Amino acid sequence: MLNTEALAEQLGQALLARGQSVTTAESCTGGLIAGAITDVAGSSNWFNRGFVTYSNSAKVDMLDVPPGFIQGLGAVSEPVVAAMVQGAMAASSADWGIAVSGVAGPGGGSADKPVGTVWFAWGSPLGIVTERCVFAGDRREVRQQAVAHALGKLVQLIKESR
Repeated sequence: MLNTEALAEQLGQALLARGQSVTTAESCTGGLIAGAITDVAGSSNWFNRGFVTYSNSAKVDMLDVPPGFIQGLGAVSEPVVAAMVQGAMAASSADWGIAVSGVAGPGGGSADKPVGTVWFAWGSPLGIVTERCVFAGDRREVRQQAVAHALGKLVQLIKESR
């Protein structure tokens, strides 16, 4: 697996080649994806803003996530991350978006959402792709894996959209 620095550089190259931009909507990663992106010199040419919506109220207030999604299915769910990426793309006018919500641990897990469960949504000009992953490791490792997966999948989706 490539490191996040290399993935963020690939993302920037792909977006610059298309004259497009990306935004982020992060919960369990707490801004680490945006941090990886802004570690790349010149990223302001393709990254305008990101949203750290750690609390449920932030998801509702900043990204227009319907409260019923959170109440009915919890913040770590497919409808919530899909709404997060839609809200972030609308608020930023970005062409692409990444949204992440998960259970990084060490507590907070349940039978249906064990520690390490992370939901992802990638928004594009063609629509939204979602995926659920369960990562192993401690809190730091789960978050790092989530960042790498989010960036890697977005690079793949952009390349496939040619």
